[in-house]
Amino acid sequence: MTADPLTDLQSERERPLRGRLGFVFAALAVVIAAAHIYFNTIATLSDLWRSALHFAMFGFAAALIYPLAHPKARALRALTLWVDMGLGAMAAGCGLYLVFAETGFYARGATFNTADWAVSAAAILLVLEFARRTAGLFIPVLIILSLSYVVIWGSWLDGVFHFPGLSWETLLRRSFYGEEGMFGPIARISWSYVFMFILFGAFLTQSGASDFIVRLAKAAARRLTGGPGLIAVFASGLMGSVTGSAVANTVATGSVTIPLMKRSGFPPRFAAGVEAAASTGGQLMPPIMGAGAFVMATFTQISYLHIVAVSVVPAALYFFTVGLFVRIEAQKAGLTPREDEGERVFQVLGEGWTYLVPLLVLVGVLVAGFTPTYAAGIATLSIIALSWIAGPRMGPKKILSAAALAVKSMTQTAILLIAVGLIINVIGMTGVGNTFSLMITSWAGGSLLITLILIALASLVLGMGLPVTAAYIVLATLAAPALTTLIQNAELVRLLMEGAVSQEAQAVLMLIDPAYAAGAPLTAEAARALLTQVPPEMMPMLTQTSLAPAAVVSALLSAHLIIFWLSQDSNVTPPVALAAFAAATIAGTRPMRTGLTAWKLAKGLYLVPLLFAYTALVGGSALEIVWIVVTGGAAFLAFAAALEGWLEGPLSLPARGLALLTGLAALPVWGLWPLSAVGTALAALLLTRGYLLKILPRRRS
Repeated sequence: MTADPLTDLQSERERPLRGRLGFVFAALAVVIAAAHIYFNTIATLSDLWRSALHFAMFGFAAALIYPLAHPKARALRALTLWVDMGLGAMAAGCGLYLVFAETGFYARGATFNTADWAVSAAAILLVLEFARRTAGLFIPVLIILSLSYVVIWGSWLDGVFHFPGLSWETLLRRSFYGEEGMFGPIARISWSYVFMFILFGAFLTQSGASDFIVRLAKAAARRLTGGPGLIAVFASGLMGSVTGSAVANTVATGSVTIPLMKRSGFPPRFAAGVEAAASTGGQLMPPIMGAGAFVMATFTQISYLHIVAVSVVPAALYFFTVGLFVRIEAQKAGLTPREDEGERVFQVLGEGWTYLVPLLVLVGVLVAGFTPTYAAGIATLSIIALSWIAGPRMGPKKILSAAALAVKSMTQTAILLIAVGLIINVIGMTGVGNTFSLMITSWAGGSLLITLILIALASLVLGMGLPVTAAYIVLATLAAPALTTLIQNAELVRLLMEGAVSQEAQAVLMLIDPAYAAGAPLTAEAARALLTQVPPEMMPMLTQTSLAPAAVVSALLSAHLIIFWLSQDSNVTPPVALAAFAAATIAGTRPMRTGLTAWKLAKGLYLVPLLFAYTALVGGSALEIVWIVVTGGAAFLAFAAALEGWLEGPLSLPARGLALLTGLAALPVWGLWPLSAVGTALAALLLTRGYLLKILPRRRS
């Protein structure tokens, strides 16, 4: 991080916050930070009021950061600033209006007066404009299509998407005053979980943790083949665990790791691809995981701590896959570790142990049973306290810088989450979510694999215009119910094959198919055919009586984790690959080609969701998870070897084909443990062969 958080990570469309304007923003940042700490500690305001005030403050911040005209248009700079200040004041006025007008609104029977019409319409228009400035046209267009569907063109459609329509007043009332509208649950996630953890990350960064993380990564990787590339993997994983932003992670760590990789001999495009892929993994790494873990906890009603706990192993698997590609590329280029360079791990830890304590405090407070927002607040205070005990001290200037960095980092997310709330409100109002889930099930023909492919394609399309968190929210609302049902059905098939369904379920199945012999084991095909005969309205009862509560929770969480992981591909997949493009700028390489390289290195984004869907990676016993990690790791190793044509040495074309078959066999998604065991053994043999071929020439010489 640079010394000035107001100009750090600044994109071309942002207004430079310097001089008087920088002072104004810094003062605003302190007010916003203090207000949100109040919201999350002792405030007794309603959630709706807090959400409205959240919009009021971040609407003003968005107007300051993202100008109406391009920042380089000097002729319009003064005029643009005054216009933006006016729009920011209007956003603040809209939020304050709701706080002061809500009581009167319900006192007159929840009917609109002229002011309600004007303010609610202005609030939506301002959200559209600020969303356009922060993320482009995709979200505003999607919102306009959603809102107009409710009042105009939904009634023009025939079939499942026909909607009789609502009045404009009803739409505005539900969008502005409603508990599910723009100030609804998604906005609540924004001002509570997301802001508090971004504040925690900003304070940790300003305390000097960024330098410590890079030093620790260098020390850990200095003796490993491909060390500079592995430094990027380690550093991005550690940094991402507290920042939760792939692009910010790429710029913050990539400014150090990409030049380091280039100097050590890695090709520039590969160096940029490694940084982008590793930084994308930062959003999968607990405890913050972008805003995904908080949204997931709200959607599923599963505790944040549980989501974070089950996400550690999958995230480690992802970074393992990126590390495999780094090692292979280093061996291809003949890069060897230099054992005499750099600091030792214990030396770095001895000097910077205070940077790890806030993370331990965070986890400890969560384990003690306190809320995530409370834990984030205590952990943030611990950063300041430790800085005064062990140094370097965080004085008023650094605290101000941390608050400014948090608000600047949060502004885009806050605006987009409020904007997405309008879309989610329409989905719930019209029942489109249920319709879409039924359509996915119908298109996939009950196939879990085809459903995963459809969701991956949908996430790629949404990712072209939506940031990761927004894409996850929309896709989870539309597709998570169908995916959850299919994962539960897969578990029911397994129980039917074992003859282990409950007696209540057996009675239901006998009514549906008299030929079914209660308790008798079925083949996989017969079990699936039997379940296809069950009417949709009876499936929930069948699931509840047959699956253990833990299995139901695991299916729900697996579905959301699949969608969340697949939503990350917009960071590394052309034509929109934000993290890859940021890395390409640092490396001086072509953006699209860099994006393709990053996409290849980030294959774990597609492989790990298969494990979520077909194995007990979520909710399994310790022994089951170890088996999945071992066999899955072997499969990933074989796939990387087949793709790169290298495994501790070059592979011939037949050997690459064997490696591909080995990976497919080892992948623990077939439900056949002997096959996975054979595949894992073959992967071990291929690896051993590579080592032997590398060692034998040395001995002969």
